[in-house]
Amino acid sequence: MQTSHRDRSRHASSQLAISCAVFALAFGLVGATGVSYAQEGAIVGLVTKTEVNPFFVKMRQAAEAEAKAKGLTLIARAGKFDGDNEGQVAAIEDLISAGAKGILVTPNNSSGMLNVIKKARDAGVLVIALDTATDPADAVDATFATDNFQAGVQQGAYAKAALGDKKPVIAMLDGTPGGTVDTFRHDGFLKGFGIAEGDPAIAGAAITNGAQDKGQIGMENLLSKNGDINVVYTINEPAAAGGYAALKSFGKENDVILTSIDGGCAGVRNVKAGIIAATVMQFPYKMASMGVDAVAEYAASGKKPSGFVDTGSYLITDKPMPGLDSKDSEWGLQNCWGD
Repeated sequence: MQTSHRDRSRHASSQLAISCAVFALAFGLVGATGVSYAQEGAIVGLVTKTEVNPFFVKMRQAAEAEAKAKGLTLIARAGKFDGDNEGQVAAIEDLISAGAKGILVTPNNSSGMLNVIKKARDAGVLVIALDTATDPADAVDATFATDNFQAGVQQGAYAKAALGDKKPVIAMLDGTPGGTVDTFRHDGFLKGFGIAEGDPAIAGAAITNGAQDKGQIGMENLLSKNGDINVVYTINEPAAAGGYAALKSFGKENDVILTSIDGGCAGVRNVKAGIIAATVMQFPYKMASMGVDAVAEYAASGKKPSGFVDTGSYLITDKPMPGLDSKDSEWGLQNCWGD
């Protein structure tokens, strides 16, 4: 039997629909309800360093809530581990292919994503860095983040004041090399403490990738080499928790000033418990919400944000030091952002 022109058209339309559905599934562009993103609002992508760190979990929650409120469709992706630059590049490539209107990214490597970011911007995608600035900073349209250098200064100034007249013997539990957050916090701490890189007061450093297990191993190694350590800088609160476990195993938990940056609820509880002397709270929920709002504005009017927007930070401690502004752990627990 000969197939009519109408039947052939219907068949072609069906095949096209199937092809589109397969493409959507391949790129994860169909939600749990089975409704394709193309039927919803403009797409906003969120690409974080990992999906397990509480900081990025809260960021994703904020982005999901704000995207829903603004009528946008969120596609959230993350690297497999802190430092997974290739995974983040692949995620942005997928978002460009999916037709994202804007992409919010916390780059694992501040210079390792420049090519794919340029590709996105050249395609008309608004790209905003959250939490971690790119290098150079103007590789993205805008950055919404903590002033991480200043947060490090707050951390270092507190450690210096809390140590008093004792001779400093400092351990540095760093994050992941190549990230501006890691560099800014590290350098800010030294500035706040009043020393420079290479100062003999620094007993040693360890790479933790911001992870608790690596923080513990790094601290154990440093203590094995120098048992006189009395100040510990940590890149974040998971690393601080690992550092404390090591200090406790060496019987040093009461002899060391342990400081950090984050402001997660678990970290603030550790401040209240006396495990962390002080932490600097930042606001990932605010970063992500502002980022989604900016994409919504761009989708509606074409208006782009620009430059660096400081989302704020507070020193949290129950042992305040004269001359340093701080909030106590009770305030911290009311404003923390997750476990």
